[in-house]
Amino acid sequence: MVKEIKKKDKTFYICEECNFAYESKEWANKCENYCKEHRSCSLEITKHAVKTD
Repeated sequence: MVKEIKKKDKTFYICEECNFAYESKEWANKCENYCKEHRSCSLEITKHAVKTD
């Protein structure tokens, strides 16, 4: 289940498998599903990850 956090008036969605953050819940879900299935990250998905700082 993707985790939702709010920082500086923005909402981020966190993959609970690898803890990468995304601005889109869709990308976070894709990441989490890929991580669970392959036990690794996909470069095509993680290139959409963002910093939450």
